[in-house]
Amino acid sequence: MTITYTASVATSHFGTFIKLLARWRGSIYKLMWRELVIFILAYYALSLVYRFALPPDHKRTFEKVALYCEGYNNLIPVAFVLGFYVTIILTRWWDQFNIIPWPDRFAVFVTANVHGHDDRGRLMRRSIMRYCCLSFVFTFRSICTVVKKRFPTLDHVTEAGFMNKDEQKIIEGIETPHNKYFVPLVWATSLISRARKEGRIQDDFAVKTLLDEVNQFRGQLGSLFNYDWISVPLVYTQTVTLSVYTFFLSCLMGRQFLEPDQGFKHRVDIYFPVFTVLQFIFYMGWLKVAESLINPFGEDDEDFDINSLIDRNLQVSYLIVDGMHLEHPQLIKDQYWDDVDFELPYTAASEQFKTEPHKGSAVDISVKEKDSEFMPLPSLPENQTLFSTFVEEGKNIMEDRSTPKNIPLPMQSDGSLQSRISPRAYSKKSSVQEKHFPQRQVSNMSASTTCTRSDLHNSQQISTVWSQSTLAHILDVAETEHRGLVKKFMPVYVSCFCHMFTYVILLLITSRS
Repeated sequence: MTITYTASVATSHFGTFIKLLARWRGSIYKLMWRELVIFILAYYALSLVYRFALPPDHKRTFEKVALYCEGYNNLIPVAFVLGFYVTIILTRWWDQFNIIPWPDRFAVFVTANVHGHDDRGRLMRRSIMRYCCLSFVFTFRSICTVVKKRFPTLDHVTEAGFMNKDEQKIIEGIETPHNKYFVPLVWATSLISRARKEGRIQDDFAVKTLLDEVNQFRGQLGSLFNYDWISVPLVYTQTVTLSVYTFFLSCLMGRQFLEPDQGFKHRVDIYFPVFTVLQFIFYMGWLKVAESLINPFGEDDEDFDINSLIDRNLQVSYLIVDGMHLEHPQLIKDQYWDDVDFELPYTAASEQFKTEPHKGSAVDISVKEKDSEFMPLPSLPENQTLFSTFVEEGKNIMEDRSTPKNIPLPMQSDGSLQSRISPRAYSKKSSVQEKHFPQRQVSNMSASTTCTRSDLHNSQQISTVWSQSTLAHILDVAETEHRGLVKKFMPVYVSCFCHMFTYVILLLITSRS
């Protein structure tokens, strides 16, 4: 099936890809030699008719048609349409391969979590993996022609050992118009639940892990079914095919050699159209690649070998869950047990490829001594901290504003002035200062925040009260709202209010007049 040539191009040297041109299986020659032969025969047939069969007046008509085809065939966007189409096909082809589920991971989880060396434990593990492989076979019987030819009926699947007669009867008895590829996976989940009830699975987390693997396996099979269901839009495939074939139909006439006596540009009679044939190989080969890869589950050379994958999956699954169940080599000390810094050996053929470990691209960069000195950081004056600077700035802002004289101040019942610092804000402010500024005396924070009526004449205390009130208000706003948003949108609110107030006044004036 898929042609592998990776080993041939492992090392690049002169003629590496040239040697690949000599291969026949999976080559472009095998894929399109029939179309190329038909094109060359049609070209020579038209050339012979023009040279030897047509009278002079008919030759002039032939020449006009040839010039017309040559002048307008470049209007067909073959390269653009074909290149984009092949890109879609290649991406789809590779995605379908990556979505094929492999049971190895699930088999490792089964052998690690479903315990028991008795026959029933073996039977549960083998049956769970057999059901997964059976679901795999059911899916590819529906989408892959080579698998369908191998297992044309359920009897062939039973004879191959993927299920027994009783299981076949159950599947045949399920009445549903849909594909039954999911039925074996449902059986696998039932076996996992039964193993948990019998104590062969120790905890529910292991059960969830196994069920997740079953669901992932089913999801990948469903994705393959969806790829088979939804193809590349037919209209796009038809557009690409028509553009390529019509382009080369026009080339049959447009690339003909015309007699230079009639004033045409041809000077040398090239009996074989070299560059036209090369163009045909490139464009038609591109189209044939897309035709070959659009469904990778067929019988082309580059299609996936699903039959060998079916055999491999069942054999490896049984080996993991049964032949290697909870078995491992004897634990012995490795040869580097007492060494920390050691080197692994190289053969004579691989010694030339030994290199030093990569330490980073910036390791060898050197910095001059004068450029490696730290720059001095800006510092605050002595006995001044960030918090005290913030408080002083707040006081300066309050002093710059004109304080209204007739604003009623909050008074306590005993006649003293009550501070606007809430207990919550005060406690938060004190804790912040004690945490970040332990060296600073917090006497001004722990001092009493009240003053009597006789102290109202002292402007210093009034300024202190207003400063504390302002600071407390900032802390409250920072706790409940984003301070930046408030400062940003407050002018907008004020402006809207002023415009609305002006509009109402004008409306009242207009209504009275």
